[in-house]
Amino acid sequence: MSDIVILSGSPAIPSRTDISLKHIQSLVENQGFTTAYYSITDFSADDLFQGKYNSEDILKLSEKIQAARGIIIGSPVYKASYTGVLKALIDLLPEGAFKAKPVLPIMIGGSNRHLLAIDYALKPLISILKGEPLQGIYFVDKEIDKQNSENPINDLNLVDRVQSQVQELIEAIQLRN
Repeated sequence: MSDIVILSGSPAIPSRTDISLKHIQSLVENQGFTTAYYSITDFSADDLFQGKYNSEDILKLSEKIQAARGIIIGSPVYKASYTGVLKALIDLLPEGAFKAKPVLPIMIGGSNRHLLAIDYALKPLISILKGEPLQGIYFVDKEIDKQNSENPINDLNLVDRVQSQVQELIEAIQLRN
């Protein structure tokens, strides 16, 4: 069982979303938590496109999520929302898949103009799945150094925000046990 399941909604490889999520993954692992990392690219396009709820890969993901203590979900901003392929994956999960779990939303956009995409797109999706969304973190593309995967965030204020949100996730998980 993994303590925290991480879902990446980015179809690009490599992507700033994956770099950010893997950085956050290392932070929670350094706090003693186990993680399972899933990208939408790990799933068959046929399963996603044809809505195969009973696909072996989708069933395994559902089990991992239901057994997890917390979730981190990230997506680039596409047309002021999360990616459509992330929605296709989420649509295959059972109703209430995130029930009573703290969920840390992460979004990466080209500018601050889409800052509210977390509040108006990703958090409602988390709530529909009965998850408990935390404040979340919005990154602007230029704040993430794709060339430095070990330490991709250069802005000290953003580093502090990331640490604060990771700590909030950890505290939310610990409160439920």
